[in-house]
Amino acid sequence: MFDNLKDKLGSFRKDAEEAAEENVEEVDEDELEDAEIEESAKPEAEQSEAEAADTTPEPADDEVAETVAASTADPNAELESEPGATADAATQAAASTGQEPASDAAPDFGEESAEPETESDEATVDEPDETDESDESDQPEDADESGGTGFGAKAKSLVKGKFVIEEEDLEGPLHELEMALLSSDVEMGVTEEILDNIRNELIGETRTFTTSTGEVVEEALRDAIYDVISVGQFDFDERIAIEDKPVTIIFTGVNGVGKTTSIAKLSRYFEERGYSTVMANGDTYRAGANEQIQEHADALDTKCISHEQGGDPAAVLYDAVEYAEANDVDIVLGDTAGRLHTDEGLMDQLEKIDRVVGPDMTLFVDEAVAGQDAVNRAREFDEAAEIDGAILTKADADSNGGAAISVAHVTGKPILFLGVGQGYDDLERFDPDEMVDRLLAEE
Repeated sequence: MFDNLKDKLGSFRKDAEEAAEENVEEVDEDELEDAEIEESAKPEAEQSEAEAADTTPEPADDEVAETVAASTADPNAELESEPGATADAATQAAASTGQEPASDAAPDFGEESAEPETESDEATVDEPDETDESDESDQPEDADESGGTGFGAKAKSLVKGKFVIEEEDLEGPLHELEMALLSSDVEMGVTEEILDNIRNELIGETRTFTTSTGEVVEEALRDAIYDVISVGQFDFDERIAIEDKPVTIIFTGVNGVGKTTSIAKLSRYFEERGYSTVMANGDTYRAGANEQIQEHADALDTKCISHEQGGDPAAVLYDAVEYAEANDVDIVLGDTAGRLHTDEGLMDQLEKIDRVVGPDMTLFVDEAVAGQDAVNRAREFDEAAEIDGAILTKADADSNGGAAISVAHVTGKPILFLGVGQGYDDLERFDPDEMVDRLLAEE
């Protein structure tokens, strides 16, 4: 499913990774350590400042002063006399020699804590916690360098670095991606949205990273696609559960795209979740329509309401709702005649159904393999008779995926289901996260 689009997205990812790779710079170890400490220890630093403000003037600090004073006794007298040394540094020195603290020396807390001399002094005199953090962060860095993941000489996959991607760096890959999306039947506006999202995620920012550039690019691509395919998503099962029963769902779309089969699949879907259903044939003009939906109803052991050919579709659907109310049936699934949005007579029928029946949900059905045509029809149907969501049939046969990428964005209404075969169980809930995983999965 969507194999062509998967290949094209994979190609862009590789090209963008290479562009990012060319701009990777290793960061000086001190700079990395300072940046890491600054980020990870912000809350700790704020807390330490607050504690220092609370405890410095308090006489209760005598015990701490005595301990630190002891640590500054010989053999560490140097630390006592050095203007740049702090009480914390003396504490570390005493701990490292294993000596017991003495009791006859006292440090000058106020001068040292109030006036750090220079930036370089701060870097050389670390708090104990910060020193531990620094030591811990060094270990995986060394391990990763020796691991030889082979992503690139400069990027050193899983080793810290930084990079900036300028627009010209991605000009070629983005152009190739644009052509690839359009050739996969992704709608022009959707293509532009994806490209803009990628630019916003990747271009012009200095990024310090602890993973490979490839992961940064993949995350940007994932977010860009997710933003356009997740538009309007809602919890279909929850909505069915909270609606007053019976819930009436009307299916519409052009001829021959699988509306009646989708009704049968949804009947199975609901029955498996404990709901009872009744089908209704509002496709009253097509020869053989009654027989087709009745066959599905018989196979699923479900009631089907139909009238003579040529009858009023609104009357058929109204009777189905009445039957559901009288027999405590949970869900009414109503078929309608295939139509184009330009067919004024048939579009008027939909308006009458809306007035007479007041459906809880109207679903647009089209073939995923129709690509750009399906996208255009979804937009036109939504404008002519507002839809609540879409079902794309034959998704298993669609190598391009343009409709699956585009329909939600152009209508503002979600894709709810994908038809992936002819069996009654061959219906998948459309999940944007799973779709992105599928499109970006590596073979």
